[in-house]
Formats: sequence, structure tokens, C-alpha cells
Amino acid sequence: MNTSMASSSSFSPSVPEFSSKSWKYDVFLSFRGEDTRKTFVDHLYSALEQQGIYTYKDDETLPRGELIGPNLMKAIEESQIAVIVFSENYADSSWCLHELAHIMKCKDTGNQIVLPIFYNVDPSDVRKQKRKYGETFCKHELENKSNVESWRKALVDASNISGWEPKHIANGHESKVIKEIVDTISQRLQLVTSSADENLVGIAARVQGLESELQIGSGGVRMIGIWGVGGGGKTTLVSAIYDEFSSKFDGCCFVKNIREESRKNGLEKLQEKILSGVLNQKKVQGIGRVEEGRHMMLNKLCRKKVLIVLDDVDQLNQLKALAGSHDWYGEGSRIIITTRDEHVLNANRVDVKHNISLLNNDEAIKLFRKHACQDYRWTEDYKQLSKEVVSYAGGLPLALTVIGSFLCDKNIREWRSALARLKEIPDDNILETLKVSFDGLKPLEQDLFLDIACFFRWQKKDTAMEILDACGFYPVIGIKVLIQKALITISKDGEFDMHDLVQEMGHHIVRGEHPKNPEKHSRIWKKEDVLRICAMDAMMESDKIEAIKMDFWIQPAKGQEQNLHSVAANMKNLRYMESIGDPAKSLFNELPLRELCCLLLTFGSQTQLWEGCKLLPSLKLLKLHFMDKLIITPDFNGLPNLERFILYGCLCLVEIHPSIGCLEKLVYLSIEACPNLEMFPPIRGIKKLETLEFPGQPKLVKFPKIQQQKMDNLQHLDLDNSGSKVASYIESYSNYFVICWRCGCSNLPGVECCVEDPCLHRNIRLRFFNKLHELRFLRKLNLSFPNLQQLNLEGNEFSRLNFSRLRVPQLKWLNVSSCYDLVELSEMPSSIAVVIADNCSSLESFGDISNCKWLWKVSLLGDNKLGDGEILLDSMLQRLPHVKWGRYMPLMLYVANTFRLRLPDDWCNEFCGFLIRIITPNRDMWIDIIIKQDPDQEDSRFEIWQESNEAPEPEYDGEVKTYVGYVSFSSLRRTTSLNSSYNIISFSIQRHWTSFSVEFVPRKSKDDPVQTTKVATDCSEFWHEENDEYKSFMIQDNSKSSISILYGDKTSEKSIQP
Repeated sequence: MNTSMASSSSFSPSVPEFSSKSWKYDVFLSFRGEDTRKTFVDHLYSALEQQGIYTYKDDETLPRGELIGPNLMKAIEESQIAVIVFSENYADSSWCLHELAHIMKCKDTGNQIVLPIFYNVDPSDVRKQKRKYGETFCKHELENKSNVESWRKALVDASNISGWEPKHIANGHESKVIKEIVDTISQRLQLVTSSADENLVGIAARVQGLESELQIGSGGVRMIGIWGVGGGGKTTLVSAIYDEFSSKFDGCCFVKNIREESRKNGLEKLQEKILSGVLNQKKVQGIGRVEEGRHMMLNKLCRKKVLIVLDDVDQLNQLKALAGSHDWYGEGSRIIITTRDEHVLNANRVDVKHNISLLNNDEAIKLFRKHACQDYRWTEDYKQLSKEVVSYAGGLPLALTVIGSFLCDKNIREWRSALARLKEIPDDNILETLKVSFDGLKPLEQDLFLDIACFFRWQKKDTAMEILDACGFYPVIGIKVLIQKALITISKDGEFDMHDLVQEMGHHIVRGEHPKNPEKHSRIWKKEDVLRICAMDAMMESDKIEAIKMDFWIQPAKGQEQNLHSVAANMKNLRYMESIGDPAKSLFNELPLRELCCLLLTFGSQTQLWEGCKLLPSLKLLKLHFMDKLIITPDFNGLPNLERFILYGCLCLVEIHPSIGCLEKLVYLSIEACPNLEMFPPIRGIKKLETLEFPGQPKLVKFPKIQQQKMDNLQHLDLDNSGSKVASYIESYSNYFVICWRCGCSNLPGVECCVEDPCLHRNIRLRFFNKLHELRFLRKLNLSFPNLQQLNLEGNEFSRLNFSRLRVPQLKWLNVSSCYDLVELSEMPSSIAVVIADNCSSLESFGDISNCKWLWKVSLLGDNKLGDGEILLDSMLQRLPHVKWGRYMPLMLYVANTFRLRLPDDWCNEFCGFLIRIITPNRDMWIDIIIKQDPDQEDSRFEIWQESNEAPEPEYDGEVKTYVGYVSFSSLRRTTSLNSSYNIISFSIQRHWTSFSVEFVPRKSKDDPVQTTKVATDCSEFWHEENDEYKSFMIQDNSKSSISILYGDKTSEKSIQP
């Protein structure tokens, strides 16, 4: 603050100790009317009012006809801040001196703040009563002798307080002086507000966390989006931010509840409100059209530094009309948006997205106690029940506030009763707030959410997606929408999750007005509802049921199973059924399953699912797990639209119905752990098969006599010493590939096999080699798959794999994990990008990989014989200039450190990327990497990058792992907003570590072009989009001001990013 202090004494402003007193006025103005009423004080009063500072000025605030004396004194006492404007004739007025004395008394006894302004007078004249002040006191000695001493003391005390001399500030420009005074007053008032408002639990820390993103005081225009679940505290947070920082802007406006207001009154009225608030005009010109309002906002705000808060936005058109673009506003402006839908922030290209964090346990207890408990009631019983409420609320401020307010006047028995009721019947106020996000979904998205809430929370996303896709919910885009609307999340383990109360809201929607009548629900998932269904009268209508999950594994259905098949016969709209256990052996003979899309059976005891050919025209997914007594699969002629068929652990299964060969739409077929299965029929009609998995099925096919006319592509295997023949049956069509082996004996030395198919799908995955013990002596495998991109050979017993005989020119991903006898991988194709070779305990060599220019990741977890892997790493890095590792950290065990480094000058031209290496005892490692622009070039918090001398490789005690990653700037330019203005890079390590090093990789020459070829894009983007479980680097956030990358390499010890 560039103020000229009124005194050089030790009296300097400090933050006062505020009492909990409730003030009526923010500011009391004390001044000499004839000197400043129509000039300086008039302008100051207007500026204070424009900032929303409630100010007492006697000719404006005092009602006509009231006595001046008592009311002025009362107004002084009820004001937080007293501003005294000392002017030339201030001391002439005995009334002004009475005011001054009372103000100083309130300062001493009531914690009032006093701020003096010395308007065209010298502070020393006021303090020492010289010149005009001396002359007037000579008169007062004669006329008001009893008050002179108190007046003199008040003048001395007030003039010793630091204040302003307008003639010495900003060259005497009063408008700038007044702005500075108003800003200071605003800051003082905010200190009072933030100190006194104890209801805002946890807000101070969250405001502080956002300050760095807001960059208040810096140039440019920034749009900040705050999103998250309804009732999570978004509005409270932005209100606190607005209160704290609004004084720093030329104009401010807080627009509440835009979702509802735009529907009621239209966007034009909201545009008028913004212009009125920012321009401090009671009424602005009427806006007839949204486009007209956009032009007005651009023209009137483009040179103003403004703060605008747009609360509860739910549509992109609202942001386009009310926030527009960055060029609508003057330098330093900040636009803050709250929403439940992350998509509207992405679509409007905000600079920063901030996901609201819910309250932690301590904060939640504090907020709940604030609303629910008086201190005298905070006994052990109440404490225990409070913990139950906090657990139920899950950190949601809305729930804590609503429940706490309801319980505030209830006794302990009523608390227990209320909590028990809440678990059965949720509070309407909480549900309605949460339901707003659900109501904004399209019908398919609503069905998708309800299925996840009822059936798939804590289930693996990939497994659930198969079911949701079969139900026709288009889950890939639908899941994205639900995540962006803060209704669901995906855990680090790849499972669906959501807030407890959001799930409860979903359950409440399904059960609706008939919680005790499950036959009227669209989804049945609770055990008690299933039992009610089983016990229902057979004539009861149940056609509203769309999905049901029955679990009779732990508690068999017993008597109720007799009724289930007849009750289920009325489920005419059933699309999804999952049964665990054995509800009824004849169930599927009775069911009218024409709408059924998914059928999942586990631990059933049926020998066959149904008799004969049953028509299920809508069935797309059939999973049979641990059906121990199942002998034969169903007749597939009745399943014309089946797309995915999965068998697992069906121990007695001996036959696949031959009609499987007619499934024209089948894309995925997996058979595993079915040891007695020896017959797999010819496959002639499967035209769309993409994935075929036969792991653990050594005797899968017992071929009928092979017809010679169908053997044009047959490749024979050599005979073994006993003369037994090993046959291969191959059907090769334009759109799919199938190969199956049956071995005549377990000793096949010298076996060779060659298979060709020029039109194999690019994403097919081959897993039928897994654990084929009868082929463990297979020496040479000769394959020609020109479009194959993924090859999974996990768990085989091969000893060598030479790709010179495997014509796979497009292969990018190879998994040979748990191939314990594998000694050598060699001649890998130049297209290879990822090799997963975990737990290959015999592996000694990768061969020459100098031609593998796109190889960016090699996973080598577990034991192997490659040594420390440095030779392999050096080969992978050979296309980069020589790297000298530097910046070794001390050899100690650290947790969760953050290192911030300034990027080198001209980094975008001098360097092609950066390498990180971390040595750690952990199996997995998480590093948050943030690249951003920091306008403060002198910020001492960041270390300036400089080349370090080559450091000796440290030695480590105990078992450690080395993780290496390379991030290419050119890759980031293609996929993010990376640009040359970024100058800071930080690394936050989320695990224990012993050594961390970073190195920028210089270009081979300054003219090296950024690689933008198609193959580069394919090798980089394909694997990051299609193989989530193996990702090493993931873009977490991408805005105009920063890029956040998560290095979460849980599965690799050596990894390089192209």
C-alpha cells in the first residue's frame, strides 16, 4: 500500500483483536461539513457504498426529525470502523471534537478500528495543535474549558495512528487516493468477517488452496471453474472468495442460482443483473435478446477489471451468454463458475478446473456439532451418535447441516430413532438437492446411473461395461457424462464408485412411492426384495421389473424357489438377470425372455439351462461361471444376436452345442477352466469374432474327420517318435481367425506350426496359448498376421520366441508375463511399443532392439536374469543423445516430496523432452508432474535449472527398484496445450523413495523436427487409449495455464515414453 504515513512514531496499524459484537454499520464518517461534505467526503462515501460497505454519514443516514446528538453517538458505537477526515476547520466544530473523543473512547473499550485521513492539513499540526488548530483551541479554552483536555488527548491519539495524507499520494489525484482507502477498509472488514464467521467450517483452508489458481493481482483474464456433487459446498466456497477479494476489482457481481433463474426469467435478465452490479447502476438499458446482451457486456466490461461469480451453471449456453470469452474483460479480471457438470467447464475452455473437496472427518464433526449440539449435551452418547451421522453424511456439508439442524432440539432417544429412520427413508431436502444432477440426464444416462447405483458400485468398470453395453446404454459416452456430473467416480483400482448419499438417492428413485412393493420397482437387488418376489402370488403383475440380481449362494431360497419360476413368468420386460446360487432348476423354461439382453449365472446346479431351442432374440451377453453340473451349453440357434459368450469353471461341461458355429454376431468367446471339455465344433458362420480366449484348455478340440476338400490352408505338424499325429484344424475367413490344437501326446520334440490369415482384426487378442502344457516343446511358431496389434502369450512354457518367423508388422503390444521358461526374446518387429515381461524368471536377453524405434515401455517386474536392465535401457535410449544422470538426492528414505524446477531458457527449441529416474523399495510408484506458467520470474521457491556434474551411481542397501520414464515435448504438443510460455515443472512423489533424478534431453540438432508422422501418433496414442491397466503416463488436467501428468507406473520397472 503506497500511503504516506501520518506519523513516524511506533504507532503502526495491526490486526486488532475482534470481539464477537454484532455491528450495525461498517463505517462511520466523521468530518467537517463546510470543508469536505460536497467534495472529498461525498466521493469517499459513494465509493464505499459502491463496494457494498454500509456507511454512516449524518446527512445521508440520519432520519429527518431525529435528534443529532444521541443518535450520532449510538451510530459511532455501532460501527466497526471510524474514518476521521481531519480538514482545516475540523477543530472549529465542538461537535466534531465531541465525535472524535467518543470515537477514541470506543476504540479503547469496544475494539473499534480508527483510520485517520489528513485532508490538506499536516498531521503534526493536528497532534500539536499548531496553526489553525492552535487558533481554534484558544477559543475553546474560553468557551469549552471543561472539554479541552479530553479533546486535546483525542487529537494526539488519533494523529498518532497511521493514516493517509491525500496530497502526498498519487500526486494528489483524489480518485486514486479514495480507491486505496476503500480497498484498505474492505480488507479490514474481511478480516473481521473471516475471524467472526465460525459457521464456515473448513472454508479458510479451501480458499487458501484456490488463491494460487486465482492469481489475484496478476495480469490476464482467468476463468476458474469449481465443480462437484450437489451440496458439497461450492456456493459457500465462492461466496468466501468473493467476500475476500471483491475489493480488489473495479466492479463485482455475484449471480446466484443461474440454473433456476435462467429458466424463470431468461438469460437476458441475468445479463442485466451482471451489468448493473459491475457498473454500479441501479438500472441498465433493457436487453431484448441474448446476443444484444453479449455485445453490451463486451463493450462495457472490456476495459474494466471485474470479478464475476456465476453460481450453479448447468448449461453451456448460460456460460456463452453470461461469461463469454476472455476478451470480454479487462486486464486482471477473474470469472468464477460453479457447476455440477464438468463438461460445461471443458466446453467453455476455462483456465482452471477445481473439484470441490468434501469435509474430512474432523471438519464434519465440527460442522455437525455446530448445528446439532449444545456444549452441555456433548456427552459420550451424543459423541457416538454424532460419529454415525458423520459416517452417513460422508463429508457432505449439506447433509451435516440439514441433519444437525433437525436434531438440535431432540433428546438422545429421539436422535437414535431419527438416525434409524434416515437409513430407511432419506431426508427429502438432501435428496432433492442431489437429484438435480440426475434430473439433468438424458433417459439412457438415467438408466445407466440407476444400474450402477443398484448393481455395479465397487465392481470392475470393464466387467460392468460389458453388461451395460449389452443393455444398449452406450456406456462409453454415458459413463463420461456421469463422471462429469459428479454422480460417479472410477477408483484407482478401476472400480465404479459414488458418494453413499448419491447411491441412496438412486435407490430412492427406483423404489419411489412403493418401497414395500418390489414388483413395482424397475430394479431388484436387495435380498429381502428378492425373497418377497419369490413369495408373491403367481398372478401378481411384475412387468415393471427390468433387472434383477438374485443371490442364493449363502442362504438358499428353499421353499420360495417353488414360486420363483411362475412369478418370473410375468417379468415380460426383464433385460438383465444375474443369479448366484440355485434359485430354481426349471426357472428358464418358464421365463418369457424376449427382452433379456444379459444373463449371468454363477454356482448354479443345472445340467442344462433349458430344454430344446429357446428363443432369446435380444440376448447379447451370456456368462456361465462355476456351473459345476452343466454338461452342455444351450442351443445357440435361439440366440441369434449373442455377442459375448463366456464359460469359466464349468467342471462337468463336455460339449459345446454345434450351433455355436452359426453365431454371426459373436465378437468375444472365452472358455477357461473347463477341464472335461473335449469337443469344440467347426466354426463356419462367425464372421465378426475379434477375441478368442482358451487359456488352460489343452484338450479343447476333438476334431471330426477332417475333410480333405477343406484343407487348403492346413499346415501339418511333424510326427513325434511314437508316430502319433498332431492335427491342426483351421478355418480362415476374411473377417476373423480361429485356431485350435489337440495334442496326441505330451512329448512333441521338433514341432513346427505355421498359420496365415491376411485379414485379421487389428485388435484381436490371442490367449489360447496360455498354459498349453502339451505344446511346451514347441520350438517354432510361424504366424502371419499383418494387422495384429496385440498379442497375449502370458503363462506359456516357451523357451525362445523369435519374431523373425512371426510376420506381425503392426504388432505394438506383447505380453509374455509368467513365461517362466522363456530365455530369449529376439527379432522383435520395429513397430513394437510395449513389452510386458513380468515374472519371466529365466529371461536372459531381449536380443537386438536397435530397430525398435517406437519401443517406449518394458515391464520387468519380478525375477529375471537380465541383470540391472541398464543395457536394455541404453538400447531404448540410443535414439536420444547421451544422457548423464545428475541431481541425485541424498540416500535417505523420503515420503511425498515435491521438487519444483524452472525450465531452461528456450527449452522448447533446445530440448526434445525430459527423463525421470526414481529408485525406490516400492512395487508401485506415483509421481504428479505439473508443467505450468509462473509469471513471477523471481520466485525464489523454484530452483533454477542448471546442468550438474556427472554424479557417481550411489549404492543401496536392500532390494530396490528403478523406474525410468521419458516424456516427449512433441507428444505433449499434439495432445495438450503445452506452449513455450510454460516455465515451471514440478514433481510430487507419492511414495517412499531413495533417489530421484531428472534430466532434460537435448535435441540432436536444433533443426530436429517434431515427429508428427502417422506411425508416431499410432504408437503413442493407441496404447494410452486402449490399455488403461498398463498406462504409465496419464494426462490428468490440461488447461491454458498448466498441464498435470500422473506417472503411475504400477507395473513397470523400466519405461520410456516416446
